[in-house]
Amino acid sequence: MLRFFLILLFMTSVHAETLSGHIIGINDGDTATLLTTDRKPVKIRLWQIDAPERDQAFGEKSKQSLSDLIYRKDVTVQVDTQDQYGRSVGKVFVGGMDVNLEQIKRGMAWFYTQYGSDEKYRAAEQQAKAAKYGLWIDPAAEAPWQWRASGKTSRPAAPANGNPPASNQAAPSKTTTSNPPAIVSNYRCDGRQHCSQMSSCAEATYFIKHCPNVKMDGNNDGIPCEKQWCK
Repeated sequence: MLRFFLILLFMTSVHAETLSGHIIGINDGDTATLLTTDRKPVKIRLWQIDAPERDQAFGEKSKQSLSDLIYRKDVTVQVDTQDQYGRSVGKVFVGGMDVNLEQIKRGMAWFYTQYGSDEKYRAAEQQAKAAKYGLWIDPAAEAPWQWRASGKTSRPAAPANGNPPASNQAAPSKTTTSNPPAIVSNYRCDGRQHCSQMSSCAEATYFIKHCPNVKMDGNNDGIPCEKQWCK
């Protein structure tokens, strides 16, 4: 009985823990690194959501979205638990905004039904899906947990004609050949951020998928520079 009480007390204290600090790193669309107010780095896994893996379509876009929301910002984390990797799992807040929920609203993450119970999250996913926000532009979008279970490790390469992939195709990524990166793509992240600095739709597509802080997709539909290049 005493053992049960101690376990219950521990679980309650974990659930009630609140962390505050500054976000110093973004791993992907649902994982970040927090530097707490006492200068301790803590890996944070956003609770109740599952973002596309980095090798999935919209993986880099989801990571960029989370970066826009919290990178180098002061946040509060309401910790629910710790996962098997030692990450603190919880809700991240910037001011009064629930960042986890915002990722779902933007179509940048799924409601993680296996571990989630918040009906606001479920409703937000349904609304984003109906509006075809973000990843929901693809009606056959594959949930990350299904993608991981399938053992997939890469996306198909871009078409030889250089046009961007259709909405129901995965975005360009590294191939599984032994060729060096220079052969896979002629483009490199070099600090350019705007459509006016691009020379083609293929180049803009590469930048939006692979490069940080780009500003080429105002409506968050995954298609860059629709007025200038990707018409």
